[in-house]
Amino acid sequence: MSDPLRRIDALVEEDTLPTLKVRQQLRLAAGLTQTEVAEAIGVKRLAIARWEAGATQPHRGNRRAYAHLLRKLAEKYPDAAVEEASDEG
Repeated sequence: MSDPLRRIDALVEEDTLPTLKVRQQLRLAAGLTQTEVAEAIGVKRLAIARWEAGATQPHRGNRRAYAHLLRKLAEKYPDAAVEEASDEG
């Protein structure tokens, strides 16, 4: 499976989260602040900052809500969900 297809599959899994970079890109594409995302999920802004930085991972219920939000944003802003190609090779 090619990388784009793997990323798409990951976005549609119920609680699979996109990469750290894509999480932030989707939020910014929607014009949302970390506070707005936090309020929608029911967590503190610091939790969103940590999730975007990879410092922590959301727990099951929050993870599902966060993944759902990110999937919806990816549908609305598909260009924001695309990562630049790696220079490895």
